[in-house]
Amino acid sequence: MSNAVTRVAAASPAQALQHFEAEFTFETDCWDTHDAMGQESPGFVLVDARSAALYERGHVPGAVNIPHGKIIESRLVKYPGSTLFVVYCAGPHCNGAARAAVRLARLGRPVKLMAGGVAGWLDEGFELATGPGHD
Repeated sequence: MSNAVTRVAAASPAQALQHFEAEFTFETDCWDTHDAMGQESPGFVLVDARSAALYERGHVPGAVNIPHGKIIESRLVKYPGSTLFVVYCAGPHCNGAARAAVRLARLGRPVKLMAGGVAGWLDEGFELATGPGHD
């Protein structure tokens, strides 16, 4: 019986492996980010790409606020060129993190997106911090 799921054949296992392994080079998740942020040196800078007002209302602890539209080279000079940035926004309904990732990549910076954003963070049961933040 044909339906929307089965109408198009699945990729071969080799293609699926290549595809899904590649996803880890572009994204991380809230759980892994939370775990890494608990270490002395997580190995990345966590960037909240939302507005300052939204950041102040609630953000991932340890994140710096650089709204995606304000990601420019002069704001990044204090970070070595090899610094990995992990970006997030409100959640799956928001493309601010993707916009931030594009800007960082265009500036030649390594970047990953934290899938789920603030919504995913809260879904995992993690707390948010409040107050202003500066990069």
